[in-house]
Amino acid sequence: MTDYHRDDEWILSERPDHMEEECGVFGVWADGEDVARLTYFGLHALQHRGQESAGIAVADGYTLTVVKNLGLVPQVFSESDLDSLQGHLAVGHTRYSTTGASKKWENAQPMISAIGPNTIALAHNGNLVNTASLREELQALGVRFRSTTDSEVMVRLVDHFTQQHNSIRAGIRDAMRLMRGAYSVVMMSEQALYAFRDPHGVRPLCIGTLPDDRGWVIASESCALDIVGAEFVRNVNPGELVRVKDGVFESEQAVPSGKRSLCVFEFVYFARPDTVLSGRSVYESRREQGMALAATAPVEADLVIGVPDSGIPGAVGYAQASGIPYGEGLVKNRYVGRTFISPTQSIRQQGIRLKLNPMRHIIEGKRLVVVDDSIVRGNTSKKLVQLLRDAGAAEIHMRLTSPAVVWPCFYGIDTDTQDQLIAATHTVEQIRDFIGADSVAFLDLEDLVASTGRPVGDLCTACFDGEYPIGIPDSLRRGKLVLEQAE
Repeated sequence: MTDYHRDDEWILSERPDHMEEECGVFGVWADGEDVARLTYFGLHALQHRGQESAGIAVADGYTLTVVKNLGLVPQVFSESDLDSLQGHLAVGHTRYSTTGASKKWENAQPMISAIGPNTIALAHNGNLVNTASLREELQALGVRFRSTTDSEVMVRLVDHFTQQHNSIRAGIRDAMRLMRGAYSVVMMSEQALYAFRDPHGVRPLCIGTLPDDRGWVIASESCALDIVGAEFVRNVNPGELVRVKDGVFESEQAVPSGKRSLCVFEFVYFARPDTVLSGRSVYESRREQGMALAATAPVEADLVIGVPDSGIPGAVGYAQASGIPYGEGLVKNRYVGRTFISPTQSIRQQGIRLKLNPMRHIIEGKRLVVVDDSIVRGNTSKKLVQLLRDAGAAEIHMRLTSPAVVWPCFYGIDTDTQDQLIAATHTVEQIRDFIGADSVAFLDLEDLVASTGRPVGDLCTACFDGEYPIGIPDSLRRGKLVLEQAE
């Protein structure tokens, strides 16, 4: 079911009310290590970035083997799968679809392509904005596609230029010169591990080393380095291409860097709170967002609660700054994910209770400040408010640790057309009335930027202010910016 307007009524969607996840990528070169299991646990740490499919490719210098399927990381890989993946280098991917249908095996990554006597496996986080034109040019050259993803366009492009130059690195360089949009990529051949990042650095990508110089690890977030015991070294720079072969780390600036534009929503929702982004603790950023909200949107209340998990650090900060006690009013069922088992109609009608359950003895009769990361479509917030009302809350004051989401994303976040973003068509008061809260307040953009520790010029804030750092083709803009067209 899709959100749409009808006679001033906002029709509920069954889709989540958050910016939906991107993807997680992981790569490792470690001779003598069980790289398949290192990658498995790295992907497990990145599971929050995508829950629709997962895959691992491993190479031993001569052959490249891949296992991938639909589902969560523990659903996709068995002990026997990991035992079969023998080698000293690997790449892995956990996917949330932004381009291409989600529930198709062909769209699961890593993407595989044969280049002469070699094979490459590529895992991508982000979204290209010129996929259609690149795809058409490759098809005109006789390239055939098996999937509908921009990631396959990317791997075919690398394939095409690699054959021209007889060099994988040269093939990647030429592909990067043509690709537009957001991409953080780990890739491998039978002999080497590669990583490269778009010139604006929209999606995160970091480098680590295993203890005692046992190998190199590259991952979307530092929390994935932590889980395998790797030490953070630095981020992959915008426009940079790195290679690890025979244990030797090499780097080059493949394309000139552009305006740095790290997605600010990493600090709000996407990244795990134990991740460090550009030297900044994500948890501390979110706590400061809550503290800023307490200053700009105070309210008389009895208890501050956070919506698990991303709203909790902000709730802690709000409570600390306001002096209102913090409490755990909502319990999250951490074992409810995207599975292949559909709930019955009676269970489906419970809606948000599948994931969250209120603690009546804590919230009954209380005036609540409820801290969450965002309101995108409004449907989940409406259900949440009703859930808390049913549990006896006397008042509900929603506080969001991000500004109102008014513009769609083109760089790898799954948002609808602009008219389906509730803040694009409703005032704050109308949003309050729709979700049934006593009050609603959003964080100011200036306070959000301040919480990241980075200057505003280093961040992509397009979903809040419409300032897109990478040009969007007209055909793509027309598909999402429907309100802009109407004006």
